[in-house]
Amino acid sequence: MADVWKHCSCCVRLKYTPDEAVQRRRSKKIDRLLKKDKNIMRRQVKLLLLGAGESGKSTFLKQMKIIHGDNFDNESVVQYKSTIFQNTIKGMKVLVDARVKLGIRWENPESFKYANHILTYDNHMYLDLKTFQDFAYSVQELWKDRAIKTAFDRRREFQLSDNVKYYFENLNRLASPGYVPSNLDILHSRAATKTVSEYLVMINNIPFRFVDVGGQRSQRQKWVQCFEDVTSIIFLVSSSEFDQVLLEDRTTNRIIESKNIFETIINNRYFSDVSVILFMNKTDLLQEKLSHRDVDIRQYFPEFEGDPYDVESVQLFFVDMFESIRRDRKRPFYYHFTTAIDTENIKVVFSAVKDTILQKNINQLMLQ
Repeated sequence: MADVWKHCSCCVRLKYTPDEAVQRRRSKKIDRLLKKDKNIMRRQVKLLLLGAGESGKSTFLKQMKIIHGDNFDNESVVQYKSTIFQNTIKGMKVLVDARVKLGIRWENPESFKYANHILTYDNHMYLDLKTFQDFAYSVQELWKDRAIKTAFDRRREFQLSDNVKYYFENLNRLASPGYVPSNLDILHSRAATKTVSEYLVMINNIPFRFVDVGGQRSQRQKWVQCFEDVTSIIFLVSSSEFDQVLLEDRTTNRIIESKNIFETIINNRYFSDVSVILFMNKTDLLQEKLSHRDVDIRQYFPEFEGDPYDVESVQLFFVDMFESIRRDRKRPFYYHFTTAIDTENIKVVFSAVKDTILQKNINQLMLQ
């Protein structure tokens, strides 16, 4: 496939996210090199990352960059820093609004003025360090209030990004002079993917092209543009979101949405020769959620049998659920349990995935 940005004119915007800007520059550079050696181009392994919104596709793409030693450049780090600041303030703004809707009383009367300050934040505002520092104290004081903690504990009742607790707990470091985001800070950052993002790296002299497309319903119409010459599909599911609903309609269970999407992929004749690999992602968040023992999976999936607070039992239940919708029972079924923000976990998992893909396609790759 030629440069996807040329084919997907509807996806091009005047401003790119940090991921998109860096990946676009890198992909174009490698495309130029590949054009000089069409034999290498024919041996390309194209991995399509699919899944519902917030399943961890973009985080996995960042991990590929980190694992393969492609450091984030200064321009990207500056952009990520602003995204991190936005995620932090917006997250507290969501909690402040949720407190009102849930009818939770302030523990500290002083929190009222800090909440009003946070509500002045415009979600699209660019945040430099000084502006962030102006809001940071209010975030810090609000996070101390039991009312905000109670709203956070009830986050399944509204839409809140997974990363806010991490940023709240690292607030002093984030607001310090000279702050530079760490890889872990960047991995936690969240910006909705609204276009096609690519990352291309040479592994064992074979070009691996990773393609990430937005997972929200409004973005899935763009998936078909990326189906050509796919070697393998990595389908990500946020296993911790079994008690949450979609942002898009506020009624559909997120696991059910992922299952429905997966069914259209695994049973699609177009992908009959494409290996589909299931990533049950966010194991860390699933473990944390079950450890509190305040939510029972049987409330959402009555057919579940076993210990509702045992991580392995819950994970295997989801694997069986997704595996059961596969019509071709002879087709190999690959799955892994992942934590996308854990570099070591992804390094081990991707090593296994890479071996699976190369083994399955060895004849094609060696003959071309």
